[in-house]
Amino acid sequence: MNSLISTALSGVVLMFVGLFVSNRQRIKYFAIALVLVAFVANLLELSTLQGGSQTLFGMLEVSKFGLLFNAVMLGATLLYFLLCGSEFEKVGEHVADYFALIFFILSGIMLASGFSSLLMLFLAIEIISIPQYILAGADKKNLKSNEASLKYFLMGSFSTGILLMGIALIYGASGTFNINELALGTGELHPLTIGGIMLLIFALAFKVSAVPFHFWTPDVYDGSPTVFTAFMATVVKAGGFIAFLRLFHVSFTGGAISQHWLLVLAIIAAATLVLGNLTAVFQQSVKRMLAYSSIAQAGFMLLAVIALNETATQGIILYAAAYSVATIGMFGVLMKVKDYTFEGFNGLARKQPLLALAATIFLFSLAGIPLTAGFFAKYFVLSAVVQQGNLLWLVILAVICAAISVYYYFRVIMAMYFKAGEPEVGVITPAFRTVLIIAIIIVIVLGVYPGVLLQWA
Repeated sequence: MNSLISTALSGVVLMFVGLFVSNRQRIKYFAIALVLVAFVANLLELSTLQGGSQTLFGMLEVSKFGLLFNAVMLGATLLYFLLCGSEFEKVGEHVADYFALIFFILSGIMLASGFSSLLMLFLAIEIISIPQYILAGADKKNLKSNEASLKYFLMGSFSTGILLMGIALIYGASGTFNINELALGTGELHPLTIGGIMLLIFALAFKVSAVPFHFWTPDVYDGSPTVFTAFMATVVKAGGFIAFLRLFHVSFTGGAISQHWLLVLAIIAAATLVLGNLTAVFQQSVKRMLAYSSIAQAGFMLLAVIALNETATQGIILYAAAYSVATIGMFGVLMKVKDYTFEGFNGLARKQPLLALAATIFLFSLAGIPLTAGFFAKYFVLSAVVQQGNLLWLVILAVICAAISVYYYFRVIMAMYFKAGEPEVGVITPAFRTVLIIAIIIVIVLGVYPGVLLQWA
């Protein structure tokens, strides 16, 4: 609850700060201080929370799991501000407004991690989505940015309608919006129940860019300003998954009802893994490759939703941390390289060894190579599905797709270390180098000792 209040207030404060502060660097430092305050406030609540959870007015539930997820998201946002905050002023003049919109997105994610009512789920999804439509079109002089914003808005509005219809059907079948009181798994299933669950799956699958609801993702990620794509592909995507996992693990776990959606989600996860990885192989732009890579990573995170056990909840926490840090770090490197094609990375290791090393470690993590955070993240979600039983075919498919991902990630590494070239690189400040090294350390520490994070779960 502390993080929800602090992020919402921070967004409001930054809206007014932009009217009185003209120095854009000061705005960035102020935003960093605000997210640090929210992070500390969340940790204090996590350390002092009595009992397993606390329910507020039947609408929100404050739990250790939710607070831990919030801490991961706030920590990832802090890293994002430190690594990419200076890029905001290159997008447009309204830097304070951009930071304010990101804080509003964070407040939506805080809601998504602890909602107890389907109405709060709807509010959380909308609070997360609406600022993204604005950020996607922030570069008003770029036609691709305008197209990305319009396409995202139209598709997002359509998916919101599907979400509302699903909530209405669930309410019609159960007579309540409280996810702890739905009791949909008992007795004979009502047709409205099955229809509502399917619509909720389709709407949330759109929000996390799962196949076949992913079609907006490559164009939106590619057209949006790169600095905002980094946030949308990481923290925002993880926020969608925590809403997905919380709803289905709390409300739809009964034996009779879980059989109706498990296979559907398994097929969606399989299609997401296959299409995301195979399409990424043929991309010529690193930025667009990362967009399809995010679709493939969504397939792995869907495994945590499918597996109804404790390992899955630990897996989604670790995956959110590993994926967010590695992808934000990779986008930080990408924004320093002027040419986003694979050829633009040729010879980067000779010109900027630290950038090349960082990119290599981040790509190792995304591919799931041992001694990086991505390895244990994939291990936990795959282990959770194995424990679930009856879906061994999905685990085998996921491992094959992970092997395919190594190919397109290593294309970047090959270009950096084994091809000649003179890549055009932006200014690398000492502060940027320091934050990049911190991100590398986080990836390696979580890859060697994931318990440093999971002990809180």
